[in-house]
Amino acid sequence: MLAAVTHHLVGAVEIAAMFGVSRQRVNQIAKDDPTFPAPTAYLATGRIWSREAVEKWAKATGRTIVGEK
Repeated sequence: MLAAVTHHLVGAVEIAAMFGVSRQRVNQIAKDDPTFPAPTAYLATGRIWSREAVEKWAKATGRTIVGEK
């Protein structure tokens, strides 16, 4: 049930799953790519992004989201 409540927010692990890459690669992209969206929040567990912003960035940069057709 919690996943349905927080579906609009994603961390590095969820973004990694979206793109089929490692969490470390997500962190590298977030650090090195100035077009990657800014985090929505910083929590003790790490940065949190808006899923919508990450998906918009992915489409604008030609990245494929795993499972999307």
